[in-house]
Amino acid sequence: MSSSAESTSFSIQPTASDPPVVMIQPVHGWASLRLRDVWEYRELLLFLAWRDIKVRYKQTALGVIWVLLQPVITIAIFSVIFGALMKVPSEGTPYPIFAFAALLPWNYFAGALTRSSTSLVGSANLITKVYFPRLIIPLSAVVSGLIDLGVSFLVLIVLMGYYGIHLTAALVLLPMLVLLVTLTALAFGLWLSALNVRYRDINYLVPFLVQIWMYVTPVIYGTALIPERFRFLLGLNPMTGVVEGFRWALLGPSAPGFQMSGWIYLLSACVLVVVLMSGLVYFRTTEQTFADIV
Repeated sequence: MSSSAESTSFSIQPTASDPPVVMIQPVHGWASLRLRDVWEYRELLLFLAWRDIKVRYKQTALGVIWVLLQPVITIAIFSVIFGALMKVPSEGTPYPIFAFAALLPWNYFAGALTRSSTSLVGSANLITKVYFPRLIIPLSAVVSGLIDLGVSFLVLIVLMGYYGIHLTAALVLLPMLVLLVTLTALAFGLWLSALNVRYRDINYLVPFLVQIWMYVTPVIYGTALIPERFRFLLGLNPMTGVVEGFRWALLGPSAPGFQMSGWIYLLSACVLVVVLMSGLVYFRTTEQTFADIV
């Protein structure tokens, strides 16, 4: 018997029962956005969105009634201050309807932007333990606000019925406008959520930014109130087209305040596209460092 040890090599071949192998690689530039990953994890997206909804109203005395009270109280205050006292022109439309039609998308945008900006930091435990497309986190924060938007829309319909204002055929374009405001909230939410991981100053900046942003958006006033030579500045604000679009879809082609030229809306759309695409690239190129920093 030979006393020399024999060297043996083993080769394990994968079988059909072996689990699939997932390779995680860093992404770079425009060509590697990998948006298909978001669709593959769509169940996680819906779960996180539903979790946000439940957490938002958990252990509150009034629960989801807050969804009704917030827009109603806001419109009541706006109607007294800007409608009755300051006499902001609404061009024949009752001021509560005039303001509510614009406040509907604005409230959704402001809430979605605030939630998405802090979503990554708030999900630190999840990010550091398991892999999934990080884009799902700010996206779920944006999607969860659609429930509040739907409830507020029903409140507006009741208010329009009280004032005897009927819906028009332009309402068929409302889903497109909802998609537009969702993309707008996501575009800026991507930037703010990614920056917030590294710079926690964003937590203090966002409430101030939202407050100022509302006053430079024609929510409590119409674009007709802005001098003609300055209206092009409104086109730099993507929410201008969204707000006026909602007024047009809800109140009809003769909606007050819908006074801007078409090229200004085109400018607003171009700004949105630039912010959204740059936000996607910045988010995907920095997400590989989230777990280390957050």
